[in-house]
Amino acid sequence: MNVSCRIGSRARRTLMMLMVVLATALQPVHAETLLVVGDSLSAARGIDRDEGWVNLLRQRLESEAPGRHTVVNASISGDTTAGGLERLPEALETHQPDIVLLELGGNDGLQGLPPQRMQDNLAQMIEKSQASGARVALLGILIPPNYGQTYTKAFADVFPALASRYDVPLVPFILEGVALNEDLMQSDRIHPNAQGQPLILDNIWPTVASMLDEASPDETAPASRH
Repeated sequence: MNVSCRIGSRARRTLMMLMVVLATALQPVHAETLLVVGDSLSAARGIDRDEGWVNLLRQRLESEAPGRHTVVNASISGDTTAGGLERLPEALETHQPDIVLLELGGNDGLQGLPPQRMQDNLAQMIEKSQASGARVALLGILIPPNYGQTYTKAFADVFPALASRYDVPLVPFILEGVALNEDLMQSDRIHPNAQGQPLILDNIWPTVASMLDEASPDETAPASRH
């Protein structure tokens, strides 16, 4: 009788352990949300939105880790850093992202707006994103030299200065290898065509991949955020 009881007790303990393991395995995996806040370069202006680099990023993440990532494209053609700053709080509240990719500034430069103002706007966007619990990356852009050496240098210096100040990853120029190749640009010579989009993603991907490797999806944010 005592032997039978001991065997029954062991069986119950084993069953309970298996149930705990099974319950843990069946818990839903936290899917990381990536929020892209940008302008026409990220909004796929002039091409099908599905051909843009943001959607290509979504497809690549899904192919490598199905169901583990959500990509939200909050980019608006023609937007400046001032516009992005104004609409960022609502986007953070709505989507509660784990990662924010900031791709703004090109229109500030094309409009000849003060680089210091652009820097201040981006700084506030970084601070608001980090305060929400998100990790941030800056996707840099350069402007043509015809704006003058002083202005183009001041503009270009904004992105590395912010990356250093806030210790965030920086893609120095997302159109590297694209901007000067006529075969990869639309007729306006400002926006990449569909053929240029995979190269933009290639420029951005190492930074995104590194950020995703910083922590497993289950550890990047408290469960209460999602």
